[in-house]
Amino acid sequence: MVLKKQSKEEDVEYKVSQKTAEIMSELTGLNEVKQGLEFLKEDHQEAVKDQLEMVVIKAPTFFEQERAKYYCERLKGLGLEDVHIDEHCNVIGLKKGYGKGPAILIEAHLDTVFPLEVEINPEIKDGKIYAPGIGDDTRGLAAVLSVIRALNTTKIKHSGDIYFAGTACEEGIGGLSGMRNLFSGPLGKKIDASISIDGSGADKITFNATGIKTMVFNFYGIGGHAYGAFAKVANPLHAAARAVAKIACLSVPANPKTTYSVSNFHAGNDAGIHAITENATIKINFRSNSSEELEKLEKAIIKSMEEACREETEFWNQDTITYDYDYLVDIPAGQQDINRSILQAAYLSMEHIGLKPVFTMDGCTNANIPVSLGLPAICIGRGGNEGGVHTTKEWFEIEGAYRCPQEVFLIALSVSGIEGVTASVL
Repeated sequence: MVLKKQSKEEDVEYKVSQKTAEIMSELTGLNEVKQGLEFLKEDHQEAVKDQLEMVVIKAPTFFEQERAKYYCERLKGLGLEDVHIDEHCNVIGLKKGYGKGPAILIEAHLDTVFPLEVEINPEIKDGKIYAPGIGDDTRGLAAVLSVIRALNTTKIKHSGDIYFAGTACEEGIGGLSGMRNLFSGPLGKKIDASISIDGSGADKITFNATGIKTMVFNFYGIGGHAYGAFAKVANPLHAAARAVAKIACLSVPANPKTTYSVSNFHAGNDAGIHAITENATIKINFRSNSSEELEKLEKAIIKSMEEACREETEFWNQDTITYDYDYLVDIPAGQQDINRSILQAAYLSMEHIGLKPVFTMDGCTNANIPVSLGLPAICIGRGGNEGGVHTTKEWFEIEGAYRCPQEVFLIALSVSGIEGVTASVL
C-alpha cells in the first residue's frame, strides 16, 4: 500500500508494509474494536467532565503532588493493577496483558506552566472550554482515562501489558525529567513501545526528538570602582560580552535543524552602576534534531567561554577571569525511521477514523526519551483544536476531541496484538 506523506518540507510517497496493512485491516474489522471506537465517541462527555475536574487541581512543574494523588485514585478506580506514585511523582498503573506481546506505555503529563497563584475558573463558551492548562496536558490525562474505560468495556484481550501513566516535570526546566526517570528505572526496562499524548489537533504524528539544552554560565573576577580600578582588574561582564559575541557568530546547519539563542544576561545592579562587577551570568538555549550536532554545538559554546575569559584576562594582564557552568535543561535528541511499524500503524489509525495524517518532522515531547533510547515511540495530539497554550487565555474546543483516544486505542492494540487473533505490528 502506498500513501502520501505530508511534511514541512515536501510531499513524498509513504509506504506502508503489507504486514502492517493486513494487521490493521484485520484489527479494525473486529466487532469488539468497532465497539471500542463507538464507545470512545459516546464516552466523550465523560472525558470532558474528567478534564474539567482535573484542570482546577493546580499542578505547576515540581508541584504536581495533588493532581498526582487525584490521578492515582482514578487509575485505581478503573481497576488497574499496581497503581502507585513513584518517587519522582509519576503516577503509574498496569493493565495486565493476556499473552506475551510487547509492553506499551501510554502517558500524558501532569504538570502545567501556571504557578499556584493563578486562578483557574473554567468557562464553557461557544463550544470551547477556557481555562489555564485545559489542553496542555489536562486533556491528555483525560484521554488516557477514556482509553482505559474502552478497554474495560470491550474486554479485549490485548496480548501485551499496557502501562498507563501521568508523568511529572515535562514542562520548562522540568526538562521531561518525569519521563526520563521512568525510563531509567526498573519499569523502563520492561517497555517495548511508547505512546505520548501532547500537542494540538488529532492528525499529527511526532516521531523525531528535538534535543534541548539550556546552560547557565557564570563569570567571576575581583571587581572594583569603575574609575579607580580601571586597568587594574579584568571585567567579568566584558568577558561575558565577548562570549556572547563569539556565540553570535557560530555557524549551525539548517538540516538537521539546529538553533541557539543567548536568552539572559545578568550583571551588576543600579546601586553599583559605577562599579566593575564581580560576576556576570548568561543563559543560553540551544536545540537540534541531531544528537551529534547538539554535542558539537555544546563544545563550540564552551570553547567560546574559554576563549572569552582568556582574552579578557590577557587584555588587562592583571588578574584571571574564571567561569563555571551548569545545565538547567538537558533533553536528548533522537531520530527514528519514518517507516517504523508504529508510525505506519498510527498513520492507518488516523486514516481509519477519517483524518489525513501529517508527520511532524521535529518536536520536543515526552517521546524524546524513548526515541533517544532507540524504542518505537510517538506523540500524537490531544484531539481537538486549541489555542492560547501556555497563557491564561488557553482554550480547548470540545467537538471531535474523542478522536485522540480512538487513535490511541487502535495504535495500542496494533502494537500489543490481540491474543489469538491479531499479531503485533512490531
